[in-house]
Amino acid sequence: MTVPSTSGQASGGDFDKVLVLDFGAQYAQLIARRVREASVFSEIVARDITAAEVKAHNPTALILSGGPASVYAEDAYDLDPAILEMGIPTLGICYGHQAMAHVLEGVVAANDIAEYGRAELRDAAGGALFRDLPEEQVVWMSHKDAVVEPPAGFAVTASTSDSPVAAMEDPERGLFGVQFHPEVAHTEFGQEILKRFLYDVAGARPNWTHVGIIEQSVAAVRAAVGDGKVICGLSGGVDSSVAAAMVHKAIGDQLVCVFVDHGLMRHNEGVQVEDTFRRAFHMNLIHVDAADRFIDALAGITDPEQKRKIIGETFIRVFEEAAADLEDARYLVQGTLYPDVIESGTKDAAKIKSHHNVGGLPDDMKFDLVEPLRDLFKDEVRAIGAELGLPEEIVWRQPFPGPGLAVRIIGEITRERLDILRAADAIVLEEIRRAGLYRELWQTFGVLPAIRSVGVQGDGRTYAYPLILRAVTSDDAMTADWARLPYEVLERISSRVINEVPGINRVAYDISSKPPATIEWE
Repeated sequence: MTVPSTSGQASGGDFDKVLVLDFGAQYAQLIARRVREASVFSEIVARDITAAEVKAHNPTALILSGGPASVYAEDAYDLDPAILEMGIPTLGICYGHQAMAHVLEGVVAANDIAEYGRAELRDAAGGALFRDLPEEQVVWMSHKDAVVEPPAGFAVTASTSDSPVAAMEDPERGLFGVQFHPEVAHTEFGQEILKRFLYDVAGARPNWTHVGIIEQSVAAVRAAVGDGKVICGLSGGVDSSVAAAMVHKAIGDQLVCVFVDHGLMRHNEGVQVEDTFRRAFHMNLIHVDAADRFIDALAGITDPEQKRKIIGETFIRVFEEAAADLEDARYLVQGTLYPDVIESGTKDAAKIKSHHNVGGLPDDMKFDLVEPLRDLFKDEVRAIGAELGLPEEIVWRQPFPGPGLAVRIIGEITRERLDILRAADAIVLEEIRRAGLYRELWQTFGVLPAIRSVGVQGDGRTYAYPLILRAVTSDDAMTADWARLPYEVLERISSRVINEVPGINRVAYDISSKPPATIEWE
């Protein structure tokens, strides 16, 4: 059982809800984020959702996402036609626009020329979506097929040179479609177009605010756990810290935080966790030193999925043992976020990697989960943390994986490799902070592959590990770009790591983006 999160409250009517039907788009998560940036709650659901299932969600509006397929393909993603007859304001984007037209007997055809990238939208002054916006504006396209004739009852409200029906609407039925991507920053009035749909067409209330999220989450936790004891797996990272602060606000001393030192943390992190939560926030904190147990369990393991599952199960076993002395302790708080859930695999999102707190949990776990952040993106979590009064160094701490350095050592985990990576990683972060870049970067860290190469130091031959430096920029970790660090910063990091960390004789810089790579190496 998972204690209801904020979306559970949203479905109860406290927040208006927009359902994003995911037709396999690379931008589905971005659509959901843009809706939330307009202070309206959004939730991504499977493309094959039925009209009855839509009704059960009680949404204020629907958005049909883009997708890679053609509506005429044998394996095309179908839309339940009954959904369009429910009277719920609906916006189709790209493939969603085409699917809407196709279901309602409009004409979709393959263009002679595909539209990818920047396009000039024209004659966009009419209709509810373009009210008070320029007649000509730049939009972002990504399609081969296009709607060439709208369904009966629809008016064409914009076009481009290659898309005769770049936007259409049937306000009587509350149905709207756009061939371009308003959620992408390259569409210059994209957010304004989405707001017109959300506010003017659907009448959605902009009440998805940080204060509102906190209030509803606190109420949900209180209602779910009653007077029971709750354990929080506290790592000191922003996710578990905000989750702990949220639950502590709800139930106070019923919460006991368990900090498991698995021996896979960065330099001096254990001391920082103790200082912050026991001394500064006066929370009940149990410190469990389980480093030997985790490292022994990982001996000989090189497969990253095995590492994550071993760490996830060991975490739970340690929690169960810590809870044995706590009367009525049956709930476990975790800082699971929405991207964790998506990446661990859903019906419409292939599993990229199982997160230790999602896909790595054992089936026979004895706790009921409390996941107050499960429906939130990282930027929302940071804002809520600040609202709860957490210190800046925690709120803006760069993400650190739950399995710790175990997924930053490529190969078997040994104490020697952990010590080497810990020392090198500390230098990396010190130099990034010194350069004033820490807040600008999503993540910065070192990766230690279990290979060695020849080097020369002090006129002598060395045979040591390389350090892979990874630094990325991102908004939500769903996509990321490699950071263009200044050469002088790279030089200082390389020089210090090679000179100060025994066991490393070269530094390389990872210039891969996500996709196709992931941010972490494992």
